[in-house]
Amino acid sequence: MNGSSLIDCGSGVRLERSVPCVLSDDVTLISDHYYPAQDVWGAGPHPTLLMRQPYGRDIASTVVYAHPVWFARHGYNVVIQDVRGRGDSEGEFYPFRHERQDGAETIRWLRTRPESNGRVGMYGFSYQGGTQFLAAAEQPEGLLAIAPGMAACDLYHGWFYHNGALRLSSTMGWGLQMLKMDARRLQLREASDRLEAAWADVRNQVNVLPFRSHPALESEGMPSYVLNWFDHDAPGPYWEMQDVSAALHKINVPALHISGWFDTYLKGTIDGYLALREHAATQFARENQYLVAGPWTHIPWGDRIGEMNFGAEAQIDTDTILLRWFNHWLTDSGEFASEPRIRHFALFENSWHGADRWPSKTSLTLHLHSDGRANSRKGDGRLDANAASQDEPCDVFIYDPEVPVVAPGGPQALSGTHNQAALEMGNNLLVYTGEALADDVAVFGTPRLTLYCAASAKTTDFTGKLVRVRPDGHADFICMGIARSSFLFSDSFEPDTVHCWEFDLEPTSCTFKAGDHIRLEIASSAFPLYDRNPGTDVPSPRATSWDWQRSTQFVYHDAARPSALHLPLRSDV
Repeated sequence: MNGSSLIDCGSGVRLERSVPCVLSDDVTLISDHYYPAQDVWGAGPHPTLLMRQPYGRDIASTVVYAHPVWFARHGYNVVIQDVRGRGDSEGEFYPFRHERQDGAETIRWLRTRPESNGRVGMYGFSYQGGTQFLAAAEQPEGLLAIAPGMAACDLYHGWFYHNGALRLSSTMGWGLQMLKMDARRLQLREASDRLEAAWADVRNQVNVLPFRSHPALESEGMPSYVLNWFDHDAPGPYWEMQDVSAALHKINVPALHISGWFDTYLKGTIDGYLALREHAATQFARENQYLVAGPWTHIPWGDRIGEMNFGAEAQIDTDTILLRWFNHWLTDSGEFASEPRIRHFALFENSWHGADRWPSKTSLTLHLHSDGRANSRKGDGRLDANAASQDEPCDVFIYDPEVPVVAPGGPQALSGTHNQAALEMGNNLLVYTGEALADDVAVFGTPRLTLYCAASAKTTDFTGKLVRVRPDGHADFICMGIARSSFLFSDSFEPDTVHCWEFDLEPTSCTFKAGDHIRLEIASSAFPLYDRNPGTDVPSPRATSWDWQRSTQFVYHDAARPSALHLPLRSDV
């Protein structure tokens, strides 16, 4: 610590800017260090909280967290570091690729500094959450706890793809954001302007065909990582060298996972929590995985999400939760000992609940029925607990990639709960609705679909969407899932042949109130949340409208082919 260059941040907190850390490959990373007030916390040494991020260290994730000054006021050295190739740090940025080694080396360096007592925790959400998993996989001495928010251990399944379908709007939007920062760093003004314009044009950035050839992605001298994401459309070594999906058994620290029911990376967060509960390096680490799941989108973590206000309880004090978490592990305060392993917000009930384990068993199975015309909410699709005892006519709809069913949040794929009633008027989707409930039904966990389907195209997708219908007909989006035939069945998929599709929807916690209806929508797209399946052998990122093929979709629900929705129920109801 260079006392002569410290900046007074008020309340005795001092800031040291632009502190260099030289890595083993001679790349220098730059960080800002906030130190606690000596008249309150003494001269030290103190425990350290580290955040590593690509957006500029001055931001420090303050879009959802308190400023580092606040954590320093509570007795912590707080270090915010620009990752390799970002901000003032040297090197070349390639998302996630260097964070494992760079993070571990940064922690080793921090422990040598005189202000450090050798105890380190990491915090941050989104990309900053990913850096924590990666550093923890190196088992750096002194890293005692992490708190990854809205991040994924498995980048393929939890960040970029879902059962083979590309998360198009989030991947394209985030990729353009990252590339425009690269263009500025490389002093490529023309490329920067083009990327800035494309990033700001949310509605049209996903409509360029083929989207892999988006002009903003093909600027000379620009990195190729976004194109690599499109090209690696199956799990494998490319993804494993940038995440911890193959290294979960090396993570040996407690983790507080924070997620939101409407976050883009919800599945990645929940899957990471569950994976570490089962596969972390030690029993101690496995037993000390915690989860907080609120009603939030990626940003903000507030009470109004989409079209609904979830009330004052939705906006809990996550900063104080983080502080108590790190006090527990870095200062031995013991103040997190009484917390449940899972703390989750029940949508529509608008209250928090505790649980010690993630539900693993289906408690309620609802079977699909119709008289052969479940198309739209005006059709005859029904849900009930009874499987078909005789033949029922199948339901049929047309998937047309030129006119896809749009995402629950509309053509801009907005997050949160939105009224689905208008979307449900199309004949290009199927709607199955249960009777009005006599009692409350509290769902908590991961809903799952079993669908017996056939399609006329060479390749296709099916989607499932869980909806709560109020007594007045307002249809609230809850969660959805998607699966691509090439992912589920590989080379065994055949057109015009019935296959059993089994796939998860996104996790949720919600309460259907007495008088509500449980509704399931079946379609074959949710554009632009996910990419359109062209229906041909041409990969989606390279497909133009010339490559699109309409598909006739059949959904069966007779005695021999009992299509069903499986809902996990909360145990305390």
